[in-house]
Amino acid sequence: MTTVNQEPYRVGGKSFTAVAINTAAKAGEWIKSRVGEIRRVDVKYSSHDLVTEVDKGSEKMIRNLILTHFPHHAFLGEEGVEPGPEASAAALENVSDAEYLWIVDPIDGTTNFIHGFPFFSVSIALAYKGEVIVGVVYDPMRDELFVAEKGKGAYLKAAKLGVSGESALSESLVGTGFPADREGALPINLAGINALMPKVRNLRNAGSAALHLAYVAAGRLSGFYEIGLNAWDIAAGALLVQESGGRVTDTAGQPYTLGVRNVMATNGLIHEELQNELQQAGATGL
Repeated sequence: MTTVNQEPYRVGGKSFTAVAINTAAKAGEWIKSRVGEIRRVDVKYSSHDLVTEVDKGSEKMIRNLILTHFPHHAFLGEEGVEPGPEASAAALENVSDAEYLWIVDPIDGTTNFIHGFPFFSVSIALAYKGEVIVGVVYDPMRDELFVAEKGKGAYLKAAKLGVSGESALSESLVGTGFPADREGALPINLAGINALMPKVRNLRNAGSAALHLAYVAAGRLSGFYEIGLNAWDIAAGALLVQESGGRVTDTAGQPYTLGVRNVMATNGLIHEELQNELQQAGATGL
């Protein structure tokens, strides 16, 4: 799966991007082979926050493959972190001093995967001194692998990605989500949905934040926002959007960092209008 023709990021002769691509592809192929074969579903933070043996197996595979190539790099994966926002923030803080940090969601869209709804992804990002430099989001059901390198653009099957051209919310298809935190994040997100629904062409929630971000990068969505996400949900997709000419901030309009949990990503043209609507609705979560 070739993507960028320019010289990729390397260490010791090994391309970070090539390792991320190959790892995501292998994990995705294995995940796809397990659709419909789930033996056990466990509850994490809430009854809507689920994990399977496939999530855990995928993360183990990804960790082993990456650390085989880069044994001294740090690794932050969703399934290695205790459930809940406090634990997520603490886990990120524990690796904040790492020079190279891989940030992984082994299956973004586990509920979809469990039900056989074909919208889930593998998300792999690499941060260097806190800044994402490589981002890969792989949709195994459509065999679509979105790849970005900082400063070198974003690609899908060797075609360069670009964000959409809508300049107003009234023309825009916007993605969002229904957070697993039913007591905290969900009511805030729903307030945003109620405010935006009359203002946009339509809203979509397909259940994978990483793929929603990839779709913003590909021009399939004009924008995306969600309250209460984690670094592994956002990191790879954020770089995809930025390298496709879009804009990523928190819901108050402040620059994206790995610590952002309330995220907003757009084609850039509707960014301020979307942020204003969320602000007026009290739906920024900040």
